[in-house]
Amino acid sequence: MEPLTTTYPLKYSVPKARVFVVFLSMILCTAILCLLQLRFFKPKIKDFYSFEVKDSRGRIVSLEKYRGKATLVVNVASYCQHTDKNYIALQELHREFGPSHFTVLAFPCNQFGESEPSSSQEIESFAKGNYGITFPVFHKIKILGSEAEPAFKFLIDSSKKEPRWNFWKYLVSPEGKVVKFWRPEEPIESIKPEVASLIRQIIMKKREDL
Repeated sequence: MEPLTTTYPLKYSVPKARVFVVFLSMILCTAILCLLQLRFFKPKIKDFYSFEVKDSRGRIVSLEKYRGKATLVVNVASYCQHTDKNYIALQELHREFGPSHFTVLAFPCNQFGESEPSSSQEIESFAKGNYGITFPVFHKIKILGSEAEPAFKFLIDSSKKEPRWNFWKYLVSPEGKVVKFWRPEEPIESIKPEVASLIRQIIMKKREDL
């Protein structure tokens, strides 16, 4: 008499294989989607002019309007030992080179010695009334910490130089890249050649495009 041999159906092997195939397919699909996203949906690289800020009255302003110009971005303060000298120098610079190819952009900040306590509109009136400035004065911002203005944070991250006091200056190219920075005590004479060089490049490019 032949011994009985019992065979058991593979109850679990087929379902497990199917689960594995489905799981592997999901991984492959996810990987393909990620590759397609990287290929066709690359995030736009930010530059200074791609940001939005607020003017002295709190209205949203796109910095895109300054693209194509050389800009000198400055954190200003009304009651600082550098106020008089810097406001006078900045207006001189703006009058000499602006407004077609160059502008100064002033951002008030109260984080350095609490030397900018006034409201944004009061700051603008102070600067215009005392120094006759003709360049834009924006809404008062924070430069340091978690609430730092993104546009100004871009300048700091790009230059690897964080302001330590009022009237730090960042020269931005027509394409929105940081070219150079200056501390508040550095004279305007050291800034003029760099601004003039950028303006020459702008004019030459416009001539070539004609």
